[in-house]
Amino acid sequence: MENFQGKSALEWAELACQSLMHDYEPIDLPPRERWHYHQGVFLWSMLDVWQITGNQDYFDYVKKYVDGLVDEEGNFLFARGELDAIQAGLLLFPLYEQTSDKRYAIAATRLRNLLRTLNRTKQGGFWHKDHYPYQMWLDGLYMAGPFAIKYSQLFKDPDLVDLVLLQEELMRKYTKDERTGLYFHGYDESKSAPWATEKGHAPEIWGRALGWYAMVLTLFIDLLPEDHVKQATLRQVLQELVDSLIKYRDSETGLWYQIVDKTYEEDNWLESSCSSLFIYTIAKAINKGYISPAYRTLIKQSYQGLIQHKVTCDKSGYLSVHDICIGTSIGEYSYYVNRETSVNDLHGVGAFILASVQMHLLD
Repeated sequence: MENFQGKSALEWAELACQSLMHDYEPIDLPPRERWHYHQGVFLWSMLDVWQITGNQDYFDYVKKYVDGLVDEEGNFLFARGELDAIQAGLLLFPLYEQTSDKRYAIAATRLRNLLRTLNRTKQGGFWHKDHYPYQMWLDGLYMAGPFAIKYSQLFKDPDLVDLVLLQEELMRKYTKDERTGLYFHGYDESKSAPWATEKGHAPEIWGRALGWYAMVLTLFIDLLPEDHVKQATLRQVLQELVDSLIKYRDSETGLWYQIVDKTYEEDNWLESSCSSLFIYTIAKAINKGYISPAYRTLIKQSYQGLIQHKVTCDKSGYLSVHDICIGTSIGEYSYYVNRETSVNDLHGVGAFILASVQMHLLD
């Protein structure tokens, strides 16, 4: 069944990179001239393609974005009250490792220090943003977690690892849905948010937030030493989540819904970014030996469905990824299913590239 519409997974990844490189100068990636996780997700995925292909154009494009915002002393503007600001810091590590330019290390330290000042819940969980008091979101684990672990390893800051793993433990404790084995979008310790259930968690299982969590499990396992005390726990959590996700795949396309578990609702719809993140997670987990290779056929079917139903090319050969949910807060069911979609939103293109790279490695 493997044809991926006439291209290999790596060719799709490169085409996605080249399509956005054609449309945007690095500094103009939306939201333009800002240090933001939208750009961070896309450019971080581009670095995956650079590492595989060795094509310097990809590295240079990422560097040009960072250099347009970080000055010679490592100063740059970023939001001071949210975890989202940290994610693009993942771009700084390969730049520093490749160039030894200290300003990238200085910039990374500025982001690391944000974790010293962010507000926290009573149990030590980071508020997702200052204007969402006492709320932890699944998204936040990806926005800050991989950066913090990588920083701790590169700059000898071991306390960060325990801090990150505490965040994961709290999210798992307060957002896991025992009925489905999936995770609600977030949790409000104060239980005062309009959406908060009696237990304080969000009322719905939103695809992209769950996708960030699924992906970050593979990243944590990958980044932690093999003998780390949390390795076994995280691998078990990942295995259980993969098995739960598979139950909610659309039988026709192999994709996943905006509200993952409510496949029966007529107004629910298949969403590209979460489908890409779940494909990434399962393919990477196979590639790394975290789960059985028995899932290989299934995930190739899902990737084929993604290419077939959500990706188009124009007359010039440039790619578009469709049905990507725009940035989203926490709400009720109707809020999520009525969110606007975008074409080539960086959330979705970045996730698509990440999935494509892991599918390439699966071959």
